[in-house]
Amino acid sequence: MRKRSSIFAMAGTTCQSVVNKSDVIYVAGHRGLVGSAIVRRLELGGFSNIVVRGRSELDLTDSGSVGAFFDETSPDRVFLAAARVGGIAANDAYPVEFLLENLKIQNNVLEHAHRSGVGKLLFLGSSCIYPRMAPQPIAENSLLTGPLEKTNQAYAIAKIAGLKLVEAYHTQYSREFISAMPTNLYGPHDNFDLETSHVLPALLRKFHEAKTAGADSVEVWGTGKPLREFLHVDDLADACVFLMDNYSEPELINVGYGDEISIGNLARLIAATVGFGGTLEFNTSRPDGTPRKLMDSSRLFAMGWKPSVTLEDGIASTYSWALDHEFAGNS
Repeated sequence: MRKRSSIFAMAGTTCQSVVNKSDVIYVAGHRGLVGSAIVRRLELGGFSNIVVRGRSELDLTDSGSVGAFFDETSPDRVFLAAARVGGIAANDAYPVEFLLENLKIQNNVLEHAHRSGVGKLLFLGSSCIYPRMAPQPIAENSLLTGPLEKTNQAYAIAKIAGLKLVEAYHTQYSREFISAMPTNLYGPHDNFDLETSHVLPALLRKFHEAKTAGADSVEVWGTGKPLREFLHVDDLADACVFLMDNYSEPELINVGYGDEISIGNLARLIAATVGFGGTLEFNTSRPDGTPRKLMDSSRLFAMGWKPSVTLEDGIASTYSWALDHEFAGNS
């Protein structure tokens, strides 16, 4: 994979956009990890008619409010990146909220996008939709071929319902609604809360706080053996714009990095990036989650798109961003 001299320098060069620059583009979830990256990518691509609403302005779980919003703004394109997300601990503690809120959000946006005549919509899913023991790397046709990972089952079920609704609108009403399934993501605007975050930002916070406190060791959940794939969110945003231009099939399509790393080696890489010189203590009483989860992104790669941000560069830039925005006053 090619390496960029700057993570953001080449954004917007993947393809010549066929979307009209005057189109009204609604990015749902613009303050989150994915939504904020999509907004950055669109702005770098010269799109200026981008519509966003914060939670205080628009409650996506309220169908009436969502309908009124679509009537008012009449978007031509929609990126549906809004969702309630979290790591193993949050998913395990709040399955009702993860299932119910995500169903409401995606149902409302999809329904009113259809009713208002949106030209094209991209729905963002998650790799957790695939069976816990799916053959590796995981191809799109692995969906619904086996049991899900229990630690994030509620979130996965909601996302499966969402992509099936996308397919249904595509088939029944000929709507150009598509679904992209990203692998594990990280980057600016990630969630660094140790109670609700995913593994990479959680480890960044743990190692940073340990370094600041002069601690001798850091606890890492599980055995460190599970394998994970990580994609920088700016690469995902680039892929989303690429797919909005170049993909129109009802079937989901994977968006991955194409390589994997063990949780143990990820922790060591983050420790080195942060500058923590102590030891790692693996707490094997904590769950590992899915043993391995590598996406088969060959369909997308064959279309001409490839990721550009290396894991090393991505972690370094994310840590730099977190120092300015999340860890300020704790360094």
